[in-house]
Amino acid sequence: MATNQKIVARDRRRARVRRRVRGTDERPRLSVFRSDKHTYAQVVVDTSGQTLLTVSTRSPELRGELAKTRDVAAAKQVGLLTARRCQEKGIKRVIFDRNGFLYHGRVRAVAEGAREGGLEF
Repeated sequence: MATNQKIVARDRRRARVRRRVRGTDERPRLSVFRSDKHTYAQVVVDTSGQTLLTVSTRSPELRGELAKTRDVAAAKQVGLLTARRCQEKGIKRVIFDRNGFLYHGRVRAVAEGAREGGLEF
């Protein structure tokens, strides 16, 4: 069976990071995923298996105002909207999960946008 080496390597990195990174009620996990066309972020409490909120470039709040969905500026907007929604729910601190992706480009932009929005890592 043929496998894509990039996907296998990302799965290994994700498993290695997830051994340490766990979201709790006091500090949920901010998980980022990037596809070819969109950027997604979700805030998860791993102890209860509950997803508190999700934001993406496909969200209605961002869909109209973004010219492109696959660039760094769009990812930063995802981070800002995530921080705004977290503050509405009373979440101030999160733990960042890059989900096996390297910390640059769109993944970094989501983190920087969330920090600018007021979240603490």
